[in-house]
Amino acid sequence: MAEITALERHSCAACGARAEWSARRQALVCAYCGTVSPYEIDTDTGKVREIGLVKTLRELPDELRGWKAPKRSVRCQSCRAISVFDPERVGQNCQFCGSPELVDYDELKAPIRPQSVLPFRVDATRARDAVRRWLGGKWLAPRAFATRALVDTIQGVYLPYWTFDARVDCRWTAESGTYYYTNEMTRRARGRRATRRVRHVRWRPASGRLTHVFDDQPVPGSKGTDTRLLREIEPFPTAEAMPYDTALLAGFVVEHYQVVLVEAAERARRSMLGHLTSLCAQQVPGDTQRNLRIEPSFSGQTFKHMLVPVWLLTYAHRENTYQVLVNGITGEIAGRYPKSAFKLLALALVAAATLALVALLLRGL
Repeated sequence: MAEITALERHSCAACGARAEWSARRQALVCAYCGTVSPYEIDTDTGKVREIGLVKTLRELPDELRGWKAPKRSVRCQSCRAISVFDPERVGQNCQFCGSPELVDYDELKAPIRPQSVLPFRVDATRARDAVRRWLGGKWLAPRAFATRALVDTIQGVYLPYWTFDARVDCRWTAESGTYYYTNEMTRRARGRRATRRVRHVRWRPASGRLTHVFDDQPVPGSKGTDTRLLREIEPFPTAEAMPYDTALLAGFVVEHYQVVLVEAAERARRSMLGHLTSLCAQQVPGDTQRNLRIEPSFSGQTFKHMLVPVWLLTYAHRENTYQVLVNGITGEIAGRYPKSAFKLLALALVAAATLALVALLLRGL
């Protein structure tokens, strides 16, 4: 994990103070005087750029690297996260574990810039209410876990994602099985004879071909959040992304990817192959199949580095860290929470008492 703050200061036109992006108003809003600065994108020229994957993997152009702004990089000594800040920001704790143990870190190469951003639509109030309701339904959680003070620590972050596009022409071969049945005579107890129906499989070779287009196959670049939780709050509407602009990030923290492009491309390829295998399996005729083999040919492969909005609640309990995530577009929520030992004991006692009561009742029958 690594993080950065907004890389440019967007000033209020009225008072000159820092303006921040408002998910509710979809505009820059001054935190001091309340002035709203509408933000628009030229739909004729503001298209998100798709980048050729194969050529980029061979040699990444310098024009795709760097944030084009001064920055300071630090590493968290506790969770090993790497964060990138605006130099004006000081006294920053690790965004994902809360540790103050940060030391300077020098990057060997400038990162790949995002090509697009999905701006927040769910505002902080709605996110807090959603988390409060979610925590309220967790009876086994410690009482302190659902307090107002805890929920108020929720913060908006932009997480890095890679998305991949490809057109695939895929041939497949398999053995197609068709069921047929025969009657067989068997002997039961005391030598009595009986007839049973036995199923068999008749195998035949089969082959076919399909064409499939993958659009925005997502691969999280985050290591500061639990990937399993991210999968639970997906999908993000990637088709609605706007071209990268620091104005959309004003007031939020951005995590720097640690899943590099090569690794992300490999993960996307494995995911695509799994989906292709499933699609080809559906084409095999008959009742069953075996020895399915696919021969995919990929073309038109492109990628994007995208930032997606997430509301994040991080909570430390007895040396363990728990996270709750809220999708900043759809409001979908997922999280982990500690279990109260007293409540678990009470639940076990109630279960034991219930079993004992049922046993007594059964004996009395």
